[in-house]
Amino acid sequence: MSAEAPVKLTHNEEIKAAIPTLAGTIAATIANPATDHFSDDDNQFLKFHGSYQQDDRDLRKTGKKYIMMIRGRIPGGVMTASQYGIFDALATQYGNDTLRITTRQSIQFHGVVKNDFRPVVKAINECLLSTLAACGDVNRNVLAPPTPAYTKAREQVFADAHKVAMALAPQTKAYHAIWIDGMQFDNDAPENKNFVDPLYGQTYLPRKFKIAFVIPPVNDLDVYTNCLGLIAIIDNDKLVGYNLAVGGGMGRSHGNEATYPRLADVIGFFTPDKIVDVAKAVLTIHRDFGDRTDRKHARLKYVAAERGVKFMQDEVNQRAGIQLAPAKSYHFTTTSDLLGWRKAVDGSWFLGMFVESGRVKGAQKKALREVADKFPKIEFRLTANQNVILANVSEADQAGINAVFAAHNLKTENQTTVLHANAMACPSLPTCGLGLAESERMLPGFLDRIEKLLSEVGLASEEIIIRSTGCPNGCARPYMAEIAFVGKAPGRYQVWLGGDEAGTRLNKVWKDMIKEADLETEFRPVFTRFAKERNAGERFGDWCSRVLLKEQPATN
Repeated sequence: MSAEAPVKLTHNEEIKAAIPTLAGTIAATIANPATDHFSDDDNQFLKFHGSYQQDDRDLRKTGKKYIMMIRGRIPGGVMTASQYGIFDALATQYGNDTLRITTRQSIQFHGVVKNDFRPVVKAINECLLSTLAACGDVNRNVLAPPTPAYTKAREQVFADAHKVAMALAPQTKAYHAIWIDGMQFDNDAPENKNFVDPLYGQTYLPRKFKIAFVIPPVNDLDVYTNCLGLIAIIDNDKLVGYNLAVGGGMGRSHGNEATYPRLADVIGFFTPDKIVDVAKAVLTIHRDFGDRTDRKHARLKYVAAERGVKFMQDEVNQRAGIQLAPAKSYHFTTTSDLLGWRKAVDGSWFLGMFVESGRVKGAQKKALREVADKFPKIEFRLTANQNVILANVSEADQAGINAVFAAHNLKTENQTTVLHANAMACPSLPTCGLGLAESERMLPGFLDRIEKLLSEVGLASEEIIIRSTGCPNGCARPYMAEIAFVGKAPGRYQVWLGGDEAGTRLNKVWKDMIKEADLETEFRPVFTRFAKERNAGERFGDWCSRVLLKEQPATN
């Protein structure tokens, strides 16, 4: 009987095992004036430090111009006014003078060159935030409910989210050495060569891991799209515990049916005192059972899908030392943010500011910076829908904040149309190396064209959740939208229809590809039918799921 062939691990697994501190030769490259970019291996290590090496794809015809995307780790998306002001200043001094709010309540800098890389990361750490584990095969930024309008229990939920974020942070000392001390880490020293992270082990996770906390009935973080979802159960403003959801994720690849978006399974309920134990349990299931031979199959969602709910329940119970109880009753109604002025449950005020595709630039960037400087006690909260909430505002300061925005010709009420307010896009071109088609630069124009089309068929001001991504990886959570455009090639998009308002249903492929120029031709007959056939108050996504998609099977 022949021996089994050895398992072939991915290259990422090999380099993590070789340099478990994740230091690579990053510091040496930063100190080398003769090069403007990092090696391929260092580019993989850089992700753990919160950065992706990119190049400006608009300029490729004249040669590669290497730039860094740097992402903050901002638990729950909460920043002081001072911290926000520092991020704004860094974007102006070192980046492309914009701040990109991500779908995971963080901020990305784009356009930073190698020589300016360390000053940006050092300044972020000096303001008591970080970039460590904002990317990479580790737990990413932990999401928490940003809106203070619904329950006083939000403060406890946020505290739990912050506790989990700290407990799941990797422990390598290389990050501090490189970015704070500015020195190359000694990879050959025995204590470094044999480093084993107490939680992640020597080779960390097979791929990224995502966590979100939500408070029903609001699902403004799309909890089912996460590896680990914590659904808060509240009784009379008191946090009773969490329903545990596991195994969600958006990423897929065109033409590869073994990859697919998946909603998390709700597998039980536990009390708040076990939050860190449960989070570590689910993360280590991914660590121990995730696929390390194929990165396209390396997410926790495939472990959950292939091994089943009982396996996940048994593993969580054993690893966390608990016995999951049956899930408590809950329901979701919306995934949207509250825009404009609203009253918080503690009597203070907050202002939801719409940010088109999450890109803070121009007059809006100047206005938000002025607010941060003039009103240092307010809190900046980034939302998973790519907007900004200014929280903890006193009634006395409302007029002053309104005056700042008015001076920059910006509205605080009726800021945009319902279609724009509910839309999201990933950055894609020109910075993302994976982009197959435009997304952020395309979507506002698409939305304007769709609004015109809706008006023509008698559906003016119809609310539809529309999302776009430049590739199928799903960074803007397209597979939950009522309409999603997923890039396939320049000017060509796969179209998915049928998600719902509450973020509880995946959409399906409607057209494998449409051309950008054919948007009206493709959608006019669909919107015309919807206007005539919908039930009273029925949303477009619900009608698509009930009628359209049953008539025309997916063409994947």
